[in-house]
This record gives sequence, structure tokens and C-alpha cells, in this order.
Amino acid sequence: MNISGNTIFIPGATSGIGLALAIALKERGNTVIVGGRRTELLEQIRTDHGLDTVSIDTADAASIERASAAVIADHPEVNVLITMAGIMRAEDWTTPSGFVESAEAIVTTNLLGPIRLIGAFIEHLQTRPAATIMTVSSGLAFTPLKVTPSYNATKAAIHMLSESIRLQLAGTSVEVVELEPPAVRTQLMPGQETSDFAMPLEDFVSEVMGLLEAQPGATEVQVENVKFLRYGEARGDYDQVVATLNRLDPHGH
Repeated sequence: MNISGNTIFIPGATSGIGLALAIALKERGNTVIVGGRRTELLEQIRTDHGLDTVSIDTADAASIERASAAVIADHPEVNVLITMAGIMRAEDWTTPSGFVESAEAIVTTNLLGPIRLIGAFIEHLQTRPAATIMTVSSGLAFTPLKVTPSYNATKAAIHMLSESIRLQLAGTSVEVVELEPPAVRTQLMPGQETSDFAMPLEDFVSEVMGLLEAQPGATEVQVENVKFLRYGEARGDYDQVVATLNRLDPHGH
């Protein structure tokens, strides 16, 4: 993915990693469209940061279809889709009341959301001379956090989805890049924004931008902090990584 000269749509980017990344990408010479549910927040982002915005609920198939069509109509040069939206919740899988409703919501947002977004954009992206789908998984796609089973599972699914569609799109103009955040200081989970375990947001985005610039052909974007989780199995210390994560970090990412 080239670091500049793109038109980028980032649904789920009204706060946290998504918004910080949108601002950083705009500063590098990209046109960025931010999507989100809260109209007043979108208006503030438009005013404060000069970003284009569109209303979208990534848990709603009809909303995804409408918003995606609007983005393509208003910005026919759009060539990058970053499927940023996601939710994370603690669950208790010892009783149905502790996880079923939560799991359904997480799967709808974290897995069906990106699938539907890619479905809405895939034909258009293949008309662009150089296009990118950036998925967003997590270090928890590779090492599980005990308290967030459904989140872990959806992010593992996103990883394998990214691997698979990259193979299918290999003969097209569309590349697939997977962003794999570690725990980052955002409001994704209660207490995470001030967690000593989590990486400062500005440091994370700065490192990501540096990686995108230095490695434009990378298929996985991994800051140093995520490699502990990403490569435990390959290093042969997976059990220790699982134990360390679940001892140190009650929030995770």
C-alpha cells in the first residue's frame, strides 16, 4: 500500500485507532472518508480535522449497503477500504446468559461487518489501477485472552479471511493488508485507555505509518509490541505467552 495519493474509506473511525489513523493518513496526502454512527461526532470530526464523513452502522447490512454506495458515488476514485469497526466485551462462557447475546453482537460487528463491507466494495476496487483492502485483526487472533473468547475468535477469523482472499485476489489490482494491533490505549474495553500494558495510541499510529512507508508491499502490519503475541507458537513458547498475557492484562485488545 502506498502511503499517499489514495482515497480511503475507514468505517468505524470516529475514535481510537481508526480516527488517529485517519488523521495521520490525511496528513500524508490522502483523501480520507470516516464512517460512524454518531452524527454529532461525525460533524465534529469534519469541523476539527477536515475529514469527509458518512453515517454508517457496521452492524447493519442495509446501512453498509447505503453508505458504501454513497461513498463510491461521491468519491469514485476511492481505492482503499480499511475495515476498522469492532467491539470487544468480557464474557462468561460457563452459562448461556453470560455470552450468547454478546457473542452474536461481536460476530455481527467484527466478522460480518468486514465481510459485508468488502462485498460492497470489491467490484469497484477492482476497477482501480491500485487498490487495497486493509483488514484489522489483533494480537489476540494468535494468543487468547481468557475474558474475551468471542473477540479472540472473530479476530482469528479475520486473519484467516485475509490470508484466503489475498490468494483469490492475487491476479487483480487489489492487495490485502492485515493490520494486527496489540493492546492500545483506547476505549475499546473499560480501563484500557489508562492501562500500563497497553501501547500509547500516538506511538502505535506513528509506528504503523512508519511501517507502511518502509514496507509498501507488506501483507501484515505488525508493530514490535504485537510480535510477542503473534509469534508465540512459531517461537515455541506459546504456553508461556498465554500464561503471561492472562496474568498481566485483564483488558487486552
